Amino acid sequence: MSRLFFDHALLPDGWARDVTIDIDDQGWITALTENGAPDQPPDHHGAIAIPGLPNLHSHAFQRAMAGLAEVRGGDNDSFWSWRQTMYKFIERIDPDDLAAIARLAYVEMLECGFTGVSEFHYLHHDPNGHAYADVAAMAGAIAEAADQTGIGLTLLPVFYGNGGFAGAEPDPSQRRFINGPESYGRLLDRAQQIIHPLDDAALGLAPHSLRAVTPETLARVLALRDRGPVHIHIAEQTREVDDCLAWSGARPVDWLFDNVAIDNRWCLIHATHMSPAERRRLAASDAVAGLCPITEANLGDGIFDAVAYVAAGGNLGIGSDSNVLISAAQELRLLEYGQRLRDRGRNRLVGRQASTGRTLFDLALAGGAQASGRKIGQLAVGYRGDVVALDQNHPAMVCRSGDDWLDGWIFAADKEVISEVWVGGRRVVAEGRHVAREQARQGFEQVLRGLLSS
Repeated sequence: MSRLFFDHALLPDGWARDVTIDIDDQGWITALTENGAPDQPPDHHGAIAIPGLPNLHSHAFQRAMAGLAEVRGGDNDSFWSWRQTMYKFIERIDPDDLAAIARLAYVEMLECGFTGVSEFHYLHHDPNGHAYADVAAMAGAIAEAADQTGIGLTLLPVFYGNGGFAGAEPDPSQRRFINGPESYGRLLDRAQQIIHPLDDAALGLAPHSLRAVTPETLARVLALRDRGPVHIHIAEQTREVDDCLAWSGARPVDWLFDNVAIDNRWCLIHATHMSPAERRRLAASDAVAGLCPITEANLGDGIFDAVAYVAAGGNLGIGSDSNVLISAAQELRLLEYGQRLRDRGRNRLVGRQASTGRTLFDLALAGGAQASGRKIGQLAVGYRGDVVALDQNHPAMVCRSGDDWLDGWIFAADKEVISEVWVGGRRVVAEGRHVAREQARQGFEQVLRGLLSS
């Protein structure tokens, strides 16, 4: 058992003083007391504790190409030209490469306060598009990286069947992604075996997008599992909306709601370009909007109307997506700043709390936890012991208290405010650095030199 004691901690009912958190050997919070010193010396005494944030959308392999697509790709540079760069980059990545890349990505996530990741994993096959002898070899690399770094994992093997709407044939550059429903079912079964030894890992479904499925294959994929989260890219680009209209006569989110029973298992990634009616449908559902502000800005996707969506009661969370820059604080900050730039006003996403930082944090905790399919996101008995300690001596934290700490971290600092991180009661970050950072950095550097040498 681990016993942590904090002068201040953010609990489900708000900030509390003198909080003791007991975490058992399986990683679950078994006892939590406040307003009193522990009856025995704790394993750690810290100043400020908050729950670890869930990262609800990641493509770990893209961490290796961060910064390599910042050269103009013609007169109409966009997501679609970036995608071609990405397709070319992945031609040589093998399972060992992926494990090393994901290790560094997960180290960086943990150092910035993400304690769980939902890995939207679609790089399945070998460079020729053939299944590995172990059909889930690449998923195994993701699980290995999660195990070695300690991050909590929701593995989302992606079903990618087509290259566009109306069952278009895949592009040859998509050959490493493609499965039929039968081979995807085998991939899921093997992925379940792979994650079984991990502590509290979850498995979900991930139809890549409406572009990558037909109505028939979508129905077959959804029938493979009646539990666990379901994530899908949707309405990220205006071209996607136009193509969906041309194919079906409906916008993407409308088509999905009209043809599938959307419930609290679902996470709609991006959903940037919704009509007001679509936005109301999503907000009124129990589903989560998965927002990735840094990637959406990097790709020029557009700005999600979070002000109207949250006002309508919508659930949302944040993800690092392309991992071009991994920062929980900056994802939350850019979510708010995008609304300010569009509306030419300040503090747009403020709910019951007067603090914008607290509002953003609460939204991301709840939405990310739901989208993960795991019992995370709260410092409470029965939840995973995922705890993030903040440095009260950082300049952004001095002479502040309560929600002001969150405002200071999100708007005036970054990961340097994160001092310690525990996942399932295991300390993985100490004094701001992951315990395996140097090994992860060296492994990543070696892989990158190989990938970029030719």
